[in-house]
Amino acid sequence: MSFTTADVVKLRKVSGAGMMDCKNALKDAEGDFDRALEIIREKGKLIANKRADRDAAEGVAIAKVTADAKFGAIVVLNCETDFVAKNETFVSFAEKIMEAALENKVESLEALKAIEINGVSIEAMVTEQTGVTGEKLDLSYFKCLADEAVVPYIHPGNKLATLVSFNKTTEEQVGKDVAMQIAAMAPVAIDEASIPQAEIDKELAFAKEKYRNEGKPEAMIEKIALGSLNKWYKDVTLLNQAYVKDNKMSIKDFLKQNDAELTVTAFDRYSLDA
Repeated sequence: MSFTTADVVKLRKVSGAGMMDCKNALKDAEGDFDRALEIIREKGKLIANKRADRDAAEGVAIAKVTADAKFGAIVVLNCETDFVAKNETFVSFAEKIMEAALENKVESLEALKAIEINGVSIEAMVTEQTGVTGEKLDLSYFKCLADEAVVPYIHPGNKLATLVSFNKTTEEQVGKDVAMQIAAMAPVAIDEASIPQAEIDKELAFAKEKYRNEGKPEAMIEKIALGSLNKWYKDVTLLNQAYVKDNKMSIKDFLKQNDAELTVTAFDRYSLDA
């Protein structure tokens, strides 16, 4: 069975493989399109198995929300080299996965991997693309948020993405500024109330031990340690952090300045450079 250039182009569009790989697959399949597609997928599995022990530390981190901005997600697709991470086809593939996540409003990485596009699961598609790129690929991370308003931010280069949700709709720039704050300052919690008590106790004990070793009077240690704890809150909790665009106010003050009832309900941050 023969095949045409149009068949090669079609196979490339469906599989994402290179022109020569598609041509060779059609040749091996004697022009049978379905068999050629199967050959490309088998090649992907073979390469994936061979590279299973490789470190896929590069990649892209993407954040995006639905059209109504009430549901959003962060998706991280890893590869082995920065060269592939910057490849337009690789980035487009990650964005395709993101679109499927938003369309289906999945709530876990496992559910995302199980979604089928044109009869093929995303997990299988990742394996196929391993054959296309020649590198180990890994869909390693997924996080979603849902609320009255969800705002995404992707730092230039696709290495850092954040997502933040609010209890009510807000001006676009306000949401973006908070999402960028999370990117820049890497808070670990919304406020002190959202930090586990065990972590607070550990930080307080650390501060007491520090000042005791510095020879501070025992009667003053509790007060000094509590002051240190409050400073720690300002460093690690989003609402208590100094606003990066105006360090005379906190993020809590910034939000109230725009809307007295507005607050953050959740956030997420993922950095490939961490």
